Amino acid sequence: MRILHILNHTRRLNGNVHAAVDLACAQVKLGHDVCMASGGGDFDRLLARNAVEVAFLNQERKPLSLLKSLWSLRRLIRDWKPDIVHAHMMTSAVLSAPICRLSSTPLITTVHNAFEKSAVLMGLGTRVIAVSEAVGMSMQQRGIAASKLHVVLNGTIGSARFEGRDRTPASLRGRSILFVGGLHPRKGLPDLLEAFRMTHEKYPESHLYIAGGGPFEAAYLQLASETGCANAITFVGAIDEPFPYMLAADIFVLPSHADPAPLVLSEAREAACAVIGTNVDGIPQLLGFGEAGILVPPRDPQALAAVLCELLADPERLDMWKARSQLHINNLTIERVARETLSIYKSVRSHGAETASA
Repeated sequence: MRILHILNHTRRLNGNVHAAVDLACAQVKLGHDVCMASGGGDFDRLLARNAVEVAFLNQERKPLSLLKSLWSLRRLIRDWKPDIVHAHMMTSAVLSAPICRLSSTPLITTVHNAFEKSAVLMGLGTRVIAVSEAVGMSMQQRGIAASKLHVVLNGTIGSARFEGRDRTPASLRGRSILFVGGLHPRKGLPDLLEAFRMTHEKYPESHLYIAGGGPFEAAYLQLASETGCANAITFVGAIDEPFPYMLAADIFVLPSHADPAPLVLSEAREAACAVIGTNVDGIPQLLGFGEAGILVPPRDPQALAAVLCELLADPERLDMWKARSQLHINNLTIERVARETLSIYKSVRSHGAETASA
């Protein structure tokens, strides 16, 4: 099968990009011809090394640029002749829809961030993939027909991005608690800082590591300084490879207020951390609905602190949750994601052939 993926860009530190790059590389490994059209970025060399063709498609949101992009995409689809076009962002879906309609090429869209108002535009696809059951339900509530929706849960294990990755655990202090994510309100870091303040009072040997960058970094540094235990909180900054920190950490915490299907949970489970996540959006599904990780209410630092204290108080309980992170871990592989996605492609092509012959 010939598969054309379309992204706004291929820059790092963007979950949509990571998921699309992982999928494209995995599809090549399964024997398909794959091209990635985007405005370019950090992953272009990785894609080329994995035999994914790379095409430049400027998707800057300016009228003249978008008109040029429409013409470029029309020419690319005409010349490359994909069997499937797969759009991963709102702009790429809007650009692709009219060209795919004119060329009778099935358009698949993936909803990565259902909380964005523009996500409803992903309904332009012939089929729409939701990255978790929660995202699928959200999109149905926003008017996308259940008949065109499919859920393919995110997974990263075995990703081409991780080939040759450093598996040497980082050197961390004390009983280590780790957060990895963007520093903005949706990720709930202030809740974790307050929970850690309460935890550290009982367990002064505990240490919190925060890996990530974002627009609220200065504000969160200030909050950390006001906890009274700032010397036990380390801001690592935005790093390309947080996996060594996961390998070394005792507990991984994701205190999000909204999170459709965070890829970072696959990595934390692969690293065998004891995982705590909030009971929102796709987090429960990625944690086996509580079998492979502990679920706590969002925006509730006291509840989070209670769980942290329980784990730090009982090494056997901590080890149990580390072991439970491995339950059904194979469900989080990128190969499973690729095979399920390919099944959707095949179904829409078969349906098109049946319609044409009717």
